[in-house]
Amino acid sequence: MHALNHLSRRRFLEASALTLGSQLLGQVSGDRPQQDAAVKVINPRGRVPVSIIIDDSTCLVNLNKFAIPQFATVQPGKYDHYPWQSWPDEIPDSFVRKFADWADENGVKGKYSIVPFPACVGRLDREIPGWSQRDLQNSVKLVRERMTPNWDIHPEMVTHTRIIDTKTGHPYPEISPRFMENWDWCNGRSADEIADYMSYALTILKNIGLPCEGVTTPGGFGSKARPQLAQATFESCRSVFKAEIPHYFRDLYDKGEQSVAPLVQNASGLDSDDPRCVVHIIGCTGDWTGGWNCIMPTGADAFITADGKSGRMVEVIQRGEPAIIVCHWTGIYWNGLEIGFEIFREVVKRLHATFDHLHWMKLSEISRYWAAKELTRIEFDAAKSLVTLKAPFACEEFTLSLPVRQGAPEGLTEVDSRLKLKPGTWCREKDATLVCFKMSKGVSEIVLT
Repeated sequence: MHALNHLSRRRFLEASALTLGSQLLGQVSGDRPQQDAAVKVINPRGRVPVSIIIDDSTCLVNLNKFAIPQFATVQPGKYDHYPWQSWPDEIPDSFVRKFADWADENGVKGKYSIVPFPACVGRLDREIPGWSQRDLQNSVKLVRERMTPNWDIHPEMVTHTRIIDTKTGHPYPEISPRFMENWDWCNGRSADEIADYMSYALTILKNIGLPCEGVTTPGGFGSKARPQLAQATFESCRSVFKAEIPHYFRDLYDKGEQSVAPLVQNASGLDSDDPRCVVHIIGCTGDWTGGWNCIMPTGADAFITADGKSGRMVEVIQRGEPAIIVCHWTGIYWNGLEIGFEIFREVVKRLHATFDHLHWMKLSEISRYWAAKELTRIEFDAAKSLVTLKAPFACEEFTLSLPVRQGAPEGLTEVDSRLKLKPGTWCREKDATLVCFKMSKGVSEIVLT
């Protein structure tokens, strides 16, 4: 079995840890409905989804300043060159506000981790030693008000360092790779055990009023227990937040032709009142901003060159798959120098100057679209000019390409190009009719007259 072109989000994980065999073991797709081959589900509004995944973020705590000495205890000597003692304890709320202002102004959306018990410093639903209760409450309020409208919130497990005993709330006494979230704890564990751990993390965020439809895995968490990871994500997000379509971020492919489209897994009950699935979101870049460990970054050109002609984002956008940037909050802030943030701003500026068909989306929105895309039954009666859909999940911007040149979709408004598509509209494109509409759960029809 040959190794995939896969890079972990963390440089301290071996790239060879993920083989083709272990990858396939986790990709249990489940049920699939019949879909008429003549009808194509295309990207939402005929555009390419783009998003940003931000890892290692939390409230106030500069996570990796406190994480590195814990990693170093497990792997002596490996982290001696990181000057973590000189790093600031805090990533201030003023920077969160500055970032949120920029994201809002530029329409940027994505996922923002909130580590619930960051590096064992303190629980966000109780207290963080070194900060006042007012500081903590204001920080949580800022995330709730400024980030949640356009950013999914994920726990990155509980601590991102030591494994917590969910019965006691304390770290296990053993300090080894077996009891660190980034390494081996998931190996050999059941979906129920992993779900219990995820639920512990999700509950802390629920206690402080932060909604979650998905989770992010820290480092190598779950890399050798992929079927269990997918099922545990479903069980925990359904149990704690009643999420209809749970999703998770575990992998990225930063080069090559490997698809980075979301993987809709464990689908079942599609014709019932309780359809089920979980969506595995895949990133398409490395962290070329500031890194989790405040390394000197690769820079904007790795994402997209100044002329817009090359770079990983360009490759993925040109093939029409969701182009999802991966980075770390600690490197975006970069110890107050904001090196990663400067790179981000340049990347987004270049993307917007180069492409006019991008669609910024949260991970939950991308997950819902892919679940609807793959799990909706589609029937086409050419003689009656009728498309019948049976959708297990509603979808706001469902977009189809129909193989017809005549007739207009009943009840929809014509626009003159796919760039103007929005729910309730259609356009003609070569030999096809493109329709974009708000698809309800259940049975619906498109009639061409």
